[in-house]
Amino acid sequence: MTSIPTLLSINFAGAGEFGVPTLRAIVAAGHRVPLVITQPDKPAGRGSKLTPTPVAAAAVELGLPLLKTADINAETLPPADLLVVIAFGQKIADAIIHAPRLGAVNLHASRLPKYRGAAPIHRAILGGETIAGNSIIRLAQKMDAGAVLGMSELVIGELETAGELHDRLSQDGVHLMLRVIDELAAGRQVETEQDHSRATLAAKLSRESTRIDFTGKAADIARQIRGLHPWPGCRVKLLTAAGEPADSLRLIRAIAIPGNPPAGATPGQITASGHIVTGDGLLEIVELQPDGKRPMPLPDYRRGKPWDAGMRLESAV
Repeated sequence: MTSIPTLLSINFAGAGEFGVPTLRAIVAAGHRVPLVITQPDKPAGRGSKLTPTPVAAAAVELGLPLLKTADINAETLPPADLLVVIAFGQKIADAIIHAPRLGAVNLHASRLPKYRGAAPIHRAILGGETIAGNSIIRLAQKMDAGAVLGMSELVIGELETAGELHDRLSQDGVHLMLRVIDELAAGRQVETEQDHSRATLAAKLSRESTRIDFTGKAADIARQIRGLHPWPGCRVKLLTAAGEPADSLRLIRAIAIPGNPPAGATPGQITASGHIVTGDGLLEIVELQPDGKRPMPLPDYRRGKPWDAGMRLESAV
């Protein structure tokens, strides 16, 4: 006989798009959400219009009580059985963490202890990982160091971008979180301490991290392009053989291919086959986006724009 899950009261703290599917799923499962806590509105877009976080927008759509605060620790939260935290962006004090009957849990987009920190999805691709996943952990004062209550595993596609992996992990986190919530409600949770000696850091990204060094390895450059799309994005200038500007592009997908550069070719140069010379071989640009245009496969771009032998790409940060 299947047992009926116990419904809880769950305060939810989050800001980014990553947590929205889980918030929706918590409500759809019948759990009560006394309060959604998020960051204050921030300027966005060309007009710098004050814009609510994705979590705030979802809370309004769902008709949930909403608190926008720059410091959750200065607030008095309503009583709840559990606090769920996803991509919130604030350090939370012990008094808030331990106030709910079942404590506080966090959904983090890596298989901990790997990739603790701000950019686990990007860093997994940049690091050449073939497997990604989510972890649900107890909130702790040391960043992403709490005991693990659940973990998932996803294969990273050969041409998958950080944005695509973000969306898949966001959906994957729904089922993992609902399972952990049911286990907590039933007192069946299993908590496993992380091996802190194996922890790695997923440091925050900067614009400088988008600078492509074409003297590097083709495989590393391909991962850099995919791992930094859509944000912060690897931008390049397309130059003629004479060094004149021809176009401004954002690179989306690339792959290292077998083969040696033509004799005398220099890194960044386009070959007769349309590939890019790198420090150790050749790079195939699979997809790109010209300024002001839609993303497109390279063959589509070449039907309307020059991409000829002797032209070159130069990083534009």
